[in-house]
Amino acid sequence: MGENTGIYKALLELKEEEVKSLINEKIKSGIRVEDIIKELQSGLIQVGKKFEKGEYFIPELIFAGEIMKNSMNIVKPLLKNIRVKKRGKIIMGTVYGDVHDIGKDIVILLLEGSGFEVIDLGADVEPKKFIEAIKESEAKLLGLSALLTMSFSAIEETVQVIEDYGLRDKVSIMVGGAPITKLVADSTGCDYYGKDAYDGLKYAKKIYS
Repeated sequence: MGENTGIYKALLELKEEEVKSLINEKIKSGIRVEDIIKELQSGLIQVGKKFEKGEYFIPELIFAGEIMKNSMNIVKPLLKNIRVKKRGKIIMGTVYGDVHDIGKDIVILLLEGSGFEVIDLGADVEPKKFIEAIKESEAKLLGLSALLTMSFSAIEETVQVIEDYGLRDKVSIMVGGAPITKLVADSTGCDYYGKDAYDGLKYAKKIYS
């Protein structure tokens, strides 16, 4: 996708009203909805690259995700008769004892903007609730979030309960949050440490590739 294309550039520059205006113009001119979505996704990916380089920060990341979400609300009504590739289901939740959800919500915005169906269990989620979601959704990926160091034991217990229920081989588990490291992910039995929201998105794409 060329960097000079309108929607891509407007999203990259975080110009929400311009993005909406360009989407409506393209719809009126008969541009395929799939092409509009691809341009939005390309812009979102580039925002992620700027974040990784330290050129954008969390506020820009959140705003870009919101622009993507609002943009998708414009084009969704036009998708009814179009076969859109579904990337798959992902369960997300902050482990029990931890009520923080800003990091989790950023990841969800990016996942949904990239075509994933996200089952958001919220914050302070007991292991049993994760079990029920895995059984009901048959999702192949579970994302655990934590912002407190005291939550490490909750991560480990959640993973252990999933194993006790015989579901461990049915789901890949990624974990993220400010105090999380690869060592924490490995020691608690998780499959992947997502260092930031875009890293989590990359892993989700890998699981459903």
